[in-house]
Amino acid sequence: MYPNGKSRNKLQAIVLDWAGTAVDYGCLGPVRVITAAFQRFGILIKAADVRQFMGLMKKEHIRRICELPAVSARWKEKYGWYPGKTDIEDIYLETERLMFSCLADHAEPIPGLLDFVLEARAKGIKIGSSTGYTRPMMDVLIPAALQKGYMPDVVICSSDAPAGRPYPWMCYLNAIQLDVYPMETMVKIGDSISDVFEGRNAGMWTIGLTKSGNELGLSEAEVQALAAGELSQRLQAIETRMMDAGAHYTAEGIWACMPVLEEIDRRLQRGETPGAACSRSVMQADMPN
Repeated sequence: MYPNGKSRNKLQAIVLDWAGTAVDYGCLGPVRVITAAFQRFGILIKAADVRQFMGLMKKEHIRRICELPAVSARWKEKYGWYPGKTDIEDIYLETERLMFSCLADHAEPIPGLLDFVLEARAKGIKIGSSTGYTRPMMDVLIPAALQKGYMPDVVICSSDAPAGRPYPWMCYLNAIQLDVYPMETMVKIGDSISDVFEGRNAGMWTIGLTKSGNELGLSEAEVQALAAGELSQRLQAIETRMMDAGAHYTAEGIWACMPVLEEIDRRLQRGETPGAACSRSVMQADMPN
């Protein structure tokens, strides 16, 4: 037993990512905005260039893209020098400006989210969240999501912490504000590899999402248009990447996570901890109609 009657044998809280996990199916908003920001400087980048660093604090995200050999070469060809600190800052400011104008358009809850949150709260599970968005960006997204029925108990942004993912600081701040301890009674749920790293670094259980977010990177309509065999192959490859990154579980989307939480709760009751636990097979469920 821990201070304030906390127990290490019961699931107490979850920390959800935002884009691609809770809202914005396919994690499309950040990709479109960052791609457009680079285009404003005459630099064409691919969606894959953006997606490989998804989940990081946005300025770090842009810095990583600028370090890609093909991107830095295009910049040098256009401007005569490789992108430096001032250039990264300029791109970030343009990204921030574009985010403010479009984030509200990417606040639609992912299918199953609202029912999942209701069920979690009925079980006494607190709902935290972390994001690579900054606080000013979230000041746009939070009210838009609230209008559509979603509001977690806590929202921690990359700008609220000393550093964003893969560091554990946002998860720690969630624990503080949710009044939850120890960390092993919490679960991080996210759709990017950096989400998995964040949760593992914080000493939490982790669930990586394979279908609704960044790793697949498709809208609902695009997913439905894929041949079943191709979709299955892509999801299997994403599952492997998530597991290799350290995810304890994978699920296709938030709609499939409640059975996983119930399994984690049983493992906690048996005295298992996320640090010692082995990954388990994928928990899958069809998307709700």
